Amino acid sequence: MSFSTLKNLRQILHQNPEIAGEESVTATKILDFFEKLNPDQIIQNLGGNGLAFIFEGGNPGKRSLFRAELDALPIQEIGEPTYKSQTKGKAHLCGHDGHMTIICGLGERLAAQRPENGEVVLLFQPAEETGEGARRILDDPQFQQITPDYAFALHNLPGFPLHQLVTRKGTFAAGSTGLTISLTGKTSHAAHPDAGINPAFAIARLIESLPKLPEQLQGFALVTVIHAEIGSLAFGTSAGKGSLSLTIRAFDQNDLERLISMITEEAKRIASVEKLSCEFSFVESFAVSKNDPKAAEIAEGAIKGLGMEVIEKPEPFRWSEDFGLFSQSCPSYLFGLGSGEDCPQLHEPTYDFPDELIETGVRIFEGIARKVNG
Repeated sequence: MSFSTLKNLRQILHQNPEIAGEESVTATKILDFFEKLNPDQIIQNLGGNGLAFIFEGGNPGKRSLFRAELDALPIQEIGEPTYKSQTKGKAHLCGHDGHMTIICGLGERLAAQRPENGEVVLLFQPAEETGEGARRILDDPQFQQITPDYAFALHNLPGFPLHQLVTRKGTFAAGSTGLTISLTGKTSHAAHPDAGINPAFAIARLIESLPKLPEQLQGFALVTVIHAEIGSLAFGTSAGKGSLSLTIRAFDQNDLERLISMITEEAKRIASVEKLSCEFSFVESFAVSKNDPKAAEIAEGAIKGLGMEVIEKPEPFRWSEDFGLFSQSCPSYLFGLGSGEDCPQLHEPTYDFPDELIETGVRIFEGIARKVNG
């Protein structure tokens, strides 16, 4: 199949975005594409709308997995490509349409020439943007049929030269989680605040103290206050409820878990002093994306064999990727592919995946697959 067919597929996917948990039409489009390729096995409804296509070699060997993401973002596209999103308030502004197309291109190569050894699994993951999809896939009993020896993924990177490969030993991208601390006291008349328990003082203390906690850790970590709410706009009332929301991130999984523990302990301590009850809710949790040395050796060997420009990034990326959970469960490798120095940043309403990267991505993934599976 030609590059123009893959480009056309990417633009159709771009026109028809579906957000996390709603990717059924996208999954059907991917399924239609693969049915023509006759994979040896197809797994549907994996962790929700997820799909896996298995290409088997004639001899025993390793099982390698290549992952793409199905979901788009709940953001209105304001760029004007001819294939602009046709769904109001939803758009592929992270490049998952391109990542899917690259894996489809890899499927074509594997269908034309089956791997010699082991198996290659092409995985299309739902709900990457919310940090829920990888967990659902790993928890799905069907996944046990395809537990990989190695897992690989890429992400396009605006701000880096087009086609440039961005690699890293160890941590590639931070782990992160959203946390809301809900505090409950007692509402009273604003004329008699002493008759109530107002969480305002506790929230003020938490806003001041929590962002300083990462100073107690050796590695990079960050606590960002993103939202605070106290009572309601009722001038005769002293608030009895409030909440504080944070994003917590770190480059090391142990640091991330320790920081979460420090935050919850500090919040409980302050709540107790102020006689407030305290509850925690976590959302959008992403594990640290860590590159395994052996998987890195395989991938980087294949990349060098293609004669491509590679740079080693000195620091991990501060953003998070749901692929991190795969990297915590099997030897994995995540790398970046430059999408242009002038390309709008990910999640910006004018972002659009560069079609020129499709061929590059397919070549790299096929190089890695042939190295593992022949």
